[in-house]
Amino acid sequence: MSGRKKILIVDDEQLNLDFFDVMLSKLGFVVEKAEDGLAALEKVKHFRPDLIILDNVMPKMSGWEVTKTLKKDIKYREIPIIMFSALGDVKDKIEGFELGVDDYITKPFNFSEVLARIRAVLRNRELFGQIVYRESRLNLAEAFGMDMKSKTADFIKSVDGLDAAISHLPQDGAADAALLAKQLETIREKTSAVRKNIAELDARIDRTIAEWQDLKKNEIEIRILEENIRKSVHQD
Repeated sequence: MSGRKKILIVDDEQLNLDFFDVMLSKLGFVVEKAEDGLAALEKVKHFRPDLIILDNVMPKMSGWEVTKTLKKDIKYREIPIIMFSALGDVKDKIEGFELGVDDYITKPFNFSEVLARIRAVLRNRELFGQIVYRESRLNLAEAFGMDMKSKTADFIKSVDGLDAAISHLPQDGAADAALLAKQLETIREKTSAVRKNIAELDARIDRTIAEWQDLKKNEIEIRILEENIRKSVHQD
């Protein structure tokens, strides 16, 4: 993880908001608070948290309703959510997981366990992001290979046409001037086609290199991920 991770705490109990604000801020996280679901949705738009810790039972809008709203929005659906849960609410937990909740914190909670769950969710989401980047690179490589195969076929076809045009040139120097001019024009067209294919190949290679480098910038080696996570919570 790079930089200070941002966490949004959503709970209608002020004591919980203040507790998490103090504890997580001390550990290096950037914390924002919301006292109900509607306020949480507004905070998400401006704060863009890396993680939401969300109470389910709240006024105005429940945690489930907040989750449903966020998961329907392409801009926010990837934000991981940890939800508070009452002890033994197995059915509620299952429903939450089906909605897209990443994990649960059972009340009354132990902060060490909460911190471990936060670290685990952030780590998993970071790893998932790296898998997406690597998948993008694989797809790019596959598309590049298919494109190169197609372009190479066009290139060979153009060269074959050029060879055929050259083979029809008169060898005895006694060709009709009009016919010779026509054959030379054909050769020029084939030569132009060859040049065009070469230029397209070169442009495609440059474009792919640029796209590949952009993807590479966002990749983090797996061995570095754990180090960054530990640094983010001062547990080196």
